[in-house]
Amino acid sequence: MYDGHMIPLLLSALVLLVYMSTTFIIAVQSKDNSVADIAYGIGFTLISWFTYLLGVHTIAGIVVTVLVTLWGARLATRIYLKNRGKGEDFRYKKMREEWGDSFLKKTYLQIFLLQGLIIYVIALPVLLLNIFGNNSVGPLAILGLLVWLGGFFFETVGDAQLDAFLTKKENKGHIMQSGLWKYTRHPNYFGESAMWVGIGIICYDVLSVSWNPLYALVVFVSPTLITYLLLKVSGVPLLEAHFSGEEWEAYKASTNVFFPWKKKP
Repeated sequence: MYDGHMIPLLLSALVLLVYMSTTFIIAVQSKDNSVADIAYGIGFTLISWFTYLLGVHTIAGIVVTVLVTLWGARLATRIYLKNRGKGEDFRYKKMREEWGDSFLKKTYLQIFLLQGLIIYVIALPVLLLNIFGNNSVGPLAILGLLVWLGGFFFETVGDAQLDAFLTKKENKGHIMQSGLWKYTRHPNYFGESAMWVGIGIICYDVLSVSWNPLYALVVFVSPTLITYLLLKVSGVPLLEAHFSGEEWEAYKASTNVFFPWKKKP
């Protein structure tokens, strides 16, 4: 049973490899590695639907695949609109300078292929659900959906509040501290983490019936990885490195970095 079901997993990895390689070629031709950021959300959507179409077509499978599509499409669209007409992101410009003659090789391996691997690991619960799932949906799946909706609220509303703040000239040079940003310095990152926790819970609820419940715990590697990346690697550290000054230090001292909570006195 498991051997035959491994084929969609392997094929989805191949699809992702082709997708990220094609994106790399587009980046080289356009001289803009920022396309990797747009490709990120689309990659999740691509392999989620690919495994759903090859899989067992369960209720939980279609629900989770649609949730991933909503998240991925919103993220890709937001990044595209945010970056449009601005040229390559400063992070990638810095890489061009530092990597020199090995830029193309390192770009392919350390940006595009690495990103493809990250997408695959984070999306793995969805792939497993689509391939090995069943139609048994219990209370945990409902809880997971509610967690996902809460995360989607934090990410979308947090982004909208920040966009509105940045459009006002009088806010230039100031720190966003109202709305959801009053309770966490990164409501959008918290929301993204919560959405994948929700997806993990849904997938566990179904797969713990198909498999040994202990084996099904593998689905929580996904939210663990994305939360780690947001908190320690590509999210909070990179963004907060650009802020300084008294207003920022006061905001840091009074507001949780990630989990929402009331402001500290």
